[in-house]
Amino acid sequence: MAAFNKIAVIGAGSMGQGISRVIAATGTEVILIDRDLDLAKKGIEMIAESLNREIERWGITESEKKAILARIQPVGDFKPVKTVRMVIEAIPENLEAKRLLFAHLDNICQPQTIIVSNTSTLSITELAAATNRPDKVIGLHFLKPVHRVPLVEIVRGLKTSDETVEAIKSFAGQLNKTPVMVYEYPGFITTRIIVPFLNEAMHVLMEGIASAKDIDTAMKLAFGVEMGPLRLADMIGLDELMHWMENLLHELSEHKYNPCPLLRKMVRAGHLGVKSGQGFYAYDSEGNVVEPAEGIRE
Repeated sequence: MAAFNKIAVIGAGSMGQGISRVIAATGTEVILIDRDLDLAKKGIEMIAESLNREIERWGITESEKKAILARIQPVGDFKPVKTVRMVIEAIPENLEAKRLLFAHLDNICQPQTIIVSNTSTLSITELAAATNRPDKVIGLHFLKPVHRVPLVEIVRGLKTSDETVEAIKSFAGQLNKTPVMVYEYPGFITTRIIVPFLNEAMHVLMEGIASAKDIDTAMKLAFGVEMGPLRLADMIGLDELMHWMENLLHELSEHKYNPCPLLRKMVRAGHLGVKSGQGFYAYDSEGNVVEPAEGIRE
């Protein structure tokens, strides 16, 4: 199957940035679209900053960084989607907003264009129903940090065609990602399993059983995970994590998905994790934990 040589990514937030970066790193051109050009340009700036950190770690060279950035074009309107064979949606987890976007894309994209959602909790079938091409709508769930996690979840909607599935499997290979096939169900594999784990860690912290640092240390050393649950929650984004929980609670009506009161309190306070500089830990401008990492105890 022919490789995709140009792809549009809609949403220049942290996930859209990560997806654009990994696509561009494979030599594919990316059109990064947001609701205005300044937001799209800001997304490019954030990608450049993340690449600079990789250079400092000897992960890439300066010339590789320049090549990646040269392949990403920031745009503030939807006109360029008419020129691509794949559009990847990476906007916040709001069903109505995504449905409106999918309906709009369906009206302006070429008939053969595949419309992909990076949703972590929402129904692909419901998103596809907003279009006249449900056979060409599919889920492709990337995990943060996109450039490091080698996994993607491919989520097939009720009417997604075999041809679309095979095209996305091929695309995952193009990105050097390992795909897993998931039957459509709220939370898929990764989100459904990780959310109760993170939620319970927050309850342990809220109840004063241990500090954030000790909770994370215990889970890392006991179970061999690379990152503790509270540090991981900060990296995901506490507001995004709360949206996941609320969506799963709505769909499954299981109490384990009810957001911990401490999480709600922190989101209301604007403590959203790495992206705001304060979550269960404090962070510097490069996303490093500020020592000593005391975290939040109550």
